[in-house]
Amino acid sequence: MENVKQISEEKKNKIQEMQRELDLLIRAIGDERDPVQKRKMSVRVDTLHRNISHLKSGKLMSREGKRDLVAYSFIAPNFIGFAVFTLIPIIFAFALAFLQWDGSNPVQFAGLDNFKELWTDTFFRAALKNTIIYCIGTVPLTMIASLGLAIILNQKVFGRGVFRTLSFFPYVASLVAVTAVWKMLFHPSKGPINNVLYTIFKVPAESLPQWFTGSLVVLSMILFSVWKYMGYYMVIYLAGLQGISSELYEAGSLDGAGTWQKFRYITWPQLRSTTFFVVVMLTINCFKVYDIAIMLAGGGSGELTPSGTVLVYYIYQKAFIDWKLGYSSAVAMVLFVMVLLVTILQFRGQAKYEKGEA
Repeated sequence: MENVKQISEEKKNKIQEMQRELDLLIRAIGDERDPVQKRKMSVRVDTLHRNISHLKSGKLMSREGKRDLVAYSFIAPNFIGFAVFTLIPIIFAFALAFLQWDGSNPVQFAGLDNFKELWTDTFFRAALKNTIIYCIGTVPLTMIASLGLAIILNQKVFGRGVFRTLSFFPYVASLVAVTAVWKMLFHPSKGPINNVLYTIFKVPAESLPQWFTGSLVVLSMILFSVWKYMGYYMVIYLAGLQGISSELYEAGSLDGAGTWQKFRYITWPQLRSTTFFVVVMLTINCFKVYDIAIMLAGGGSGELTPSGTVLVYYIYQKAFIDWKLGYSSAVAMVLFVMVLLVTILQFRGQAKYEKGEA
C-alpha cells in the first residue's frame, strides 16, 4: 500500500514539474522572435502535452503511441528487408575492404594494403578509365538525344503516339534480345553497318572497324546505351515540357522571340529541375554499368578484356572468380566514393543555382 502511495506521489510530482515547464514554455513562445527556436519550443510543448495526458490517464500507451506503433508496423517489413539484404551487407563491405578473406580461410587484417594494390593493378586502372570514359560519353549524349526527341514529339506531329512508343520500346525490350540484334548489325564481316562502309564508302576489308574489340568497345557501349535509354528519359522530359505554361511561349512570340530564343530563355530554364534529375540518375546508372558490357563485349566466355572491362564487372571478377573478397570490396569502395562525390557536386551545383535564382 505504501509503495502504491509512493508511486502515485511521484507521478503527481512529475506532472506538476512538467506542467510548470509547460507554462514557462507557453509564455516564452510569445516573446520569442527567432522562428527556429520558436518551432523547437512548439515541438517541446506538444511533447509535454502528450506526456502529461499519458501520466494522468494511466494507460500503458497513449493514442499517439498506438498510432506510431501501427505506422512502424507497416514500415517494419520493408525496413527489415532493407537492413538484412542491403544495409548490413554495405557495412560488411566497408569492413571487408580493410581485410583479406577468400571465403574459406580465416579473416586477416590488411589495413590499407588492398587500396595500395589498386594503383599498381593495370586491370583496375583500365576498368576505371573505361568507366569514366563511358560516363562522360553516355550522360551528355543521352540527355541531348532524349531532350531532342521530347521536344519533337511534344509538337503536334502526325503519328506522334506511334513514334513515342517506338522511342520507348528499346528501354522495355529484353536486353539479351536487343544486344543480339545490335551485335548482328555491327558484325565485323556480316553486319549491314560494315557492309555499307565497304560497298558505299569503299572502306578496305582489312580496315573495317571491329566494333566489339579493341578501342571501339567503349564507343559501341556508349552508342548502345544512348539508343536504349533515351526513350526512358524522353518520357521524363515530356512530362517536364508539358508542365511549362503555354502563356510563356505566347509572351515570347509577342516579344518577337524565335525558336532558339524560346528554347534558350523559356524551355531550358523551366527544365532545369528535370535536367538535374536526369543527369543524376544517368550518372549513377553509368557508374553501375555491367550487363551492357557483358552482353556486348563479353564474347562466348562472358569474360571481358581490359579494353572493355568496367568497375562493376571487375568487382564481380575479383569477388566470385578470384575469391579476393577484401580486394573486391576495396574496388567497390572506390566506386562508391566516386558516385558519392559526383552526386554531391551535382546537388551543390543545383543548390547554388537555385540560391542565385532566388
